[in-house]
Amino acid sequence: MSGPVDPFDGEGGAGSGSDEDLPWPEPEPAAEPVTAPAEGDRESRSSRRAARSARVRRRRRILLGIGGGLLVIVLAFVLWYELEAHALGSPGPQVVVTVHEGESTDSVVNALSQQHVIGSSLAFQVSEVFHGTPSVLPGSYAMHQNLAFSEVRTLLAAGPNIYPVDVRPGFTFTEVAQQVDSVPGHAEGGFAKAEASGAVHSTIANTDPNNLEGMLGTGTYLIPPGESDTAILTDMVQRFDHDIAAAGLTDASASALGLTEYQVLIAASIVEKEGYIPVNMPDTARVIYNRLAQGTPLQMDSTVLYALGQDGGPVTSQDLKIQSPYNTYLNTGLTPTPICMPSMNALQAAVHPPAGAWLYFVLVNKNGTMAFSDTYAEQMANEQLAKSRGLP
Repeated sequence: MSGPVDPFDGEGGAGSGSDEDLPWPEPEPAAEPVTAPAEGDRESRSSRRAARSARVRRRRRILLGIGGGLLVIVLAFVLWYELEAHALGSPGPQVVVTVHEGESTDSVVNALSQQHVIGSSLAFQVSEVFHGTPSVLPGSYAMHQNLAFSEVRTLLAAGPNIYPVDVRPGFTFTEVAQQVDSVPGHAEGGFAKAEASGAVHSTIANTDPNNLEGMLGTGTYLIPPGESDTAILTDMVQRFDHDIAAAGLTDASASALGLTEYQVLIAASIVEKEGYIPVNMPDTARVIYNRLAQGTPLQMDSTVLYALGQDGGPVTSQDLKIQSPYNTYLNTGLTPTPICMPSMNALQAAVHPPAGAWLYFVLVNKNGTMAFSDTYAEQMANEQLAKSRGLP
């Protein structure tokens, strides 16, 4: 039987020395002393914060600069485009822009820029992004310089507004008048009225100053909108005057042939019709002058056809009997007026005929060349040669 436990006994109970059995709490371990940051560390962190802040500000300035620069560029582009698209000032002189078959739109736009209809081909191409690429028909367009893009688009969409009139060598005044009268804005008979008015004259004096047969310069004329018949006629006669000067037809050169300028022009018109191709024309002119010198009728079929109002074709025996001053089978000398518009080749042949005694000619080759002869017997032989080759 055990006795009472001694609290200070080293064995068992509370006196065993175990920490858990202590009647008071175990003391907290002492905290480590806090050391204040060194002065250098504080400066390092402050420097890093300042550098970071500076980098942020620098990035902001760069972004603002880039944004501002882009805004300036955009505003400048918009201003440039608007100035190009809406032409400043009034329209300039009228020009002609010709669009050829198969020509690209870019090529047409470049032509518009070169003619100063628009200021910038690049700006017009930019406008195509918003308004589409215009469809352009081949032909000639009359436009004023310094137009807005919208005006140019309207004109292109309407199609060509300039109409060509072709005055070919061998055409008569009536044939040219029919073309001019068919141009939109012109009335039938208007061109003939402009001739009969006497408002337009050539430098060559003729017996009827109001008859301009043979006095229209050959070539193509582009008739712009609103061009009057008188203005068109003036252009054609002025070109003719230029052509005869270039061919050397003057009062002196005509006098050397024993003729007036107008008579040489008549001869040139007959050469045009009878000579057919340039290689035959000089000798044809000589035949005409030789027959005139002998007082022999010219006997040119083209003059009879002119009297009949025909252009080409066979001449019948009945046709040769027509009573007309243009029938050179019944009348000697030249016709009263030219019978067509002569080419430069015909004019030069009439002004500078070669020497020769020829009185006859006939077509002897299908390529258009003729044979010239001095005597009727030679002419008959050449006609037989022509028939043997299947020529009329």
